[in-house]
Amino acid sequence: MGHGDGSGRLVSLADADDSGTRILHVDMDAFYAGVEVLDDPSLRGLPLIIGAPDGRSVVSSASYEARRYGVHAAMPVAQAIRLCPSARIVMPHFDRYQEVSRQVMAIFESITPLVEPLSVDEAFLDVQGVRRLWGSPARIARIIRERVRDEVGITCSVGVAATKHVAKMASTIAKPDGMLVVAASDTLDFLAPRPVKAMWGVGPKAAESLESRGIRTILDIRESSQDMLDRAVGPALGARIAQLARGQDARAVDTERVEKSVGHEETFDVDITDRVFLRSELLRLADRVAARLRRAGWEAGTVAIKVRFDDFRTVNRSQTLAEPTAVGQRIGEAAQTLFEQIASRDPVRLVGVRAEKLRPAGGGGIALWDDDEDWRKVEGAVDTAVARFGTSTITRARHLGRDEGRGTARHPKARGLD
Repeated sequence: MGHGDGSGRLVSLADADDSGTRILHVDMDAFYAGVEVLDDPSLRGLPLIIGAPDGRSVVSSASYEARRYGVHAAMPVAQAIRLCPSARIVMPHFDRYQEVSRQVMAIFESITPLVEPLSVDEAFLDVQGVRRLWGSPARIARIIRERVRDEVGITCSVGVAATKHVAKMASTIAKPDGMLVVAASDTLDFLAPRPVKAMWGVGPKAAESLESRGIRTILDIRESSQDMLDRAVGPALGARIAQLARGQDARAVDTERVEKSVGHEETFDVDITDRVFLRSELLRLADRVAARLRRAGWEAGTVAIKVRFDDFRTVNRSQTLAEPTAVGQRIGEAAQTLFEQIASRDPVRLVGVRAEKLRPAGGGGIALWDDDEDWRKVEGAVDTAVARFGTSTITRARHLGRDEGRGTARHPKARGLD
């Protein structure tokens, strides 16, 4: 979900020039909130905050009415309520969002086979090969918007452009419920005045580094030396944004959905200072991550953790493994090692474990020896028992009674294959 409130919305006229375009970026408008309104029309027009109704949870999404008060995703619900006291708090229904997402993606795939989902509520489409069937890219965008509204009951915004980067920027500017077309010949003029932070892939830290050097717009990037860009954001990102600023983006729509990561995180009822307990939590989350990897047939090349302290300061650490694995013990040990590298001993409100750089299990061939063989057998037996008796029947001995005197863990947030 973007943080935009729609105040800077720009849309194209019905006869907009779409020459040289082939890429559509379609993005649902405040998707979670839109689905809640679809299921309960009495919520329409109200400022909605999608999240748990207690002060320790975070905002999953917000309607545009709430965003205009400054509410955005990942903000603590308590802060969101202070910004918008009249907001209605609605518990998220993730299964329902997935159901609606499947309906939307089915519409996309009925238009073109070249669909690249980015998340449950957005996707790229390459429509070059279906123009004879459906018409020009702008016309196809209008058809999609109409079908999503009429067949699903929610709204979407569409960017139409020659490249993925420009199409994504255009859909963001068109929100909510709009369409913005950028002809290939207009690409440089479209990009020039946009702020650097609007570029896809430029995060807050990179934007701050660029702005501190007087590089505030995409035109500024275009006019800056490569050496200055490299010093600001590093050689890799510097080279990338230099190309994007010139409208150069050779990325094609990728229909191969390679899973990128699997993760679990947990927010506690009370802030935790007990390091032994936190290490145990990391191992428990690692077991959950590993079990999902094994079910999906993946191994992780990198382990990452997230630690959020009582003041909402968040620290992320990652480590590349010597060998990819789907063994919970190995993932947990890496997570614990990363945790020990964090110097702060402040109270912790959230911990998370994530498996990244996934590959198909066994993709590296057969090793001469297997340090994880014993653990692999144990966890394989656990998988068999869980499949037969359920997930609540088996756990590590060290996790038994873990809630006693520690503060019960609440609001588990399962982060999927995304």
